[in-house]
Amino acid sequence: MNLIRYRTPGGLGTLRNEMDDLFDRFFRDWPTSTNLSRGEYWPALDLAEEGENMVVKADLPGIKPEDVELSVQDNTLTLAGEKKQDHEDKSDNFYHCERRYGAFRRTIQLPSSVDPDKVDAKFDDGVLTITLPKDARTLPKRIAVKK
Repeated sequence: MNLIRYRTPGGLGTLRNEMDDLFDRFFRDWPTSTNLSRGEYWPALDLAEEGENMVVKADLPGIKPEDVELSVQDNTLTLAGEKKQDHEDKSDNFYHCERRYGAFRRTIQLPSSVDPDKVDAKFDDGVLTITLPKDARTLPKRIAVKK
């Protein structure tokens, strides 16, 4: 079912209508966590800086740790995997269906360089926590001032 948008007549209303159309066209094809029409799965995540580490937390409910793939290259973290459907029952008559299954891939640009050899990932209660230690070369160094 499509909604019919109310169009504001004349003057500034016309400008608003054109801006709404512009943003609708711009964001229409971007994958989002709520893009249910195509069945895409896009896990929500947080990226934070905690001392000398970057920490990423990703919500991956219903996904097994062995179905998740992580890689770090330069300043980029790639999180990929697949949410598999347990079984498909064709006899059910759904009135409302939002659960999605399928492959996903997220690439996150990190704000600083990390040491890929020291990355740690833990999976607990559907939340993947990735700890990425900053590269020692990018950490601030205290320099003694000589007399």
